[in-house]
Amino acid sequence: MKITLIGLGVSDGGLTGQAETALKNARKIYARTAQTISFKNLSGFAAEALDSLFDKSRNFDTLNKKLAAEVLNASKTQTVAYCVDGAVCEDEACKIILKKSKDCEVIEGVSKSAHAASLAKLTAAQYTAVSAYAAESLKSCAAAVVYDIDCYFTASKVKQVLSKLFGEEAACSFIRGETCERIKVYEIDRRKYYDYSCAVVVEEDEFLKKHRYDYADVETLIKLLRAPDGCPWDRVQTNESIKSNVVEEAYELADAIERGDDDGIEEETGDVLLQAAFHSVLKEEQGVFDGSDAITRLVKKLIFRHSHIFGKDKAQDSEGALHVWEKNKTVEKSQTTFGETVLAVPNNFPACMRAQKVQKRAAKSGMDFLSSVSAAERLEDEVRELIEAQLAEDEHAIFDEAGDVLFSAVNTCRLAGVDCEEALRAATKKFTNRFVKCEQLIIADGKDITDLNELELDVYWHKAKA
Repeated sequence: MKITLIGLGVSDGGLTGQAETALKNARKIYARTAQTISFKNLSGFAAEALDSLFDKSRNFDTLNKKLAAEVLNASKTQTVAYCVDGAVCEDEACKIILKKSKDCEVIEGVSKSAHAASLAKLTAAQYTAVSAYAAESLKSCAAAVVYDIDCYFTASKVKQVLSKLFGEEAACSFIRGETCERIKVYEIDRRKYYDYSCAVVVEEDEFLKKHRYDYADVETLIKLLRAPDGCPWDRVQTNESIKSNVVEEAYELADAIERGDDDGIEEETGDVLLQAAFHSVLKEEQGVFDGSDAITRLVKKLIFRHSHIFGKDKAQDSEGALHVWEKNKTVEKSQTTFGETVLAVPNNFPACMRAQKVQKRAAKSGMDFLSSVSAAERLEDEVRELIEAQLAEDEHAIFDEAGDVLFSAVNTCRLAGVDCEEALRAATKKFTNRFVKCEQLIIADGKDITDLNELELDVYWHKAKA
């Protein structure tokens, strides 16, 4: 049988003639709730309010399913009208019914969000409307209307979401019934009363006065800086001219992480994002791709490589997950040989890091030492060959054998389970600290470090080490 979904609007007397006709023709009339002013529009009809289902539901998801089930079951034997406060398009139970019923008509009423936007005199060209119970789904937008703020809990949740998007100091309009009050976002959960009619309307400020910014704003700022009347330095940059900045900023972020400096991590993370945004804006200008393309590619890649989460692969631990990742990566990059995976290691990696990466990929083919001990034996051979080259004063051989010694040292440490780049950096840091301490001890004794011989330096070195 036919189902008619009717929006009752937000006030008494807002029922349309089309809605009245549909109600007269319906054999059964349901109302989501009788606790709203708009329910008075049904005073001339035998409508059954479904408020009893609220008490039988654990949450709003369960409630909406039960409301939809009640209406759908009744429609099996008779024509049904289901009436909701506000608009049909804002009601979750109506959305369920629309998906499951093939014979369904919609008669809209004034939506809660439109009513709130009107009272707030919203000037934005468009806005995003969402129920307070789904506030977490709200994303960056020029303006937002959040309705159904019927208690302190939802008000608190809405405040948190809007603070993140617009800033807690941003101005907003708090709607209750037909009243509108201008407050700050942080005050949303400080009202004395809340009911079904409460809503918040917030509109972002002009660019330079915004309290919060997002990734799109970073791209907007770069475009402003590269405009004809923008910054002379930013206008002349190319992907090639700023490529080293990516590496520098990444190292500064890693340094902040090592220091445990949260403030520094926040700042440097932003700087790394700036580099990514700058490169994408440059490519957008060239008509190659834009930031949205890059982000879309990233998300699709992560979904594909995590087939143990989003697909049919299985992984019981981190090692298994890494195996799935690597397998999917070779498929994604159309790599059919081990040699192709080795060649794919970037040439501009730090030498120690690149050596370890190449060795790990080559080892998957089976070409590897049995253990770190056997690798260490090869290292001894390489050291002897370096000594022989030094004794022969063969500069070309010295260079070649020195490289073999370093490469073998990386192999030995890798098989011992050591991250060679981190180990070398730690060793360099340890040496730096000891050298500084050693020199301080020498100066404290009234001596000049350049005047000491090897044995004397060794004494101070061991003191510094202790």
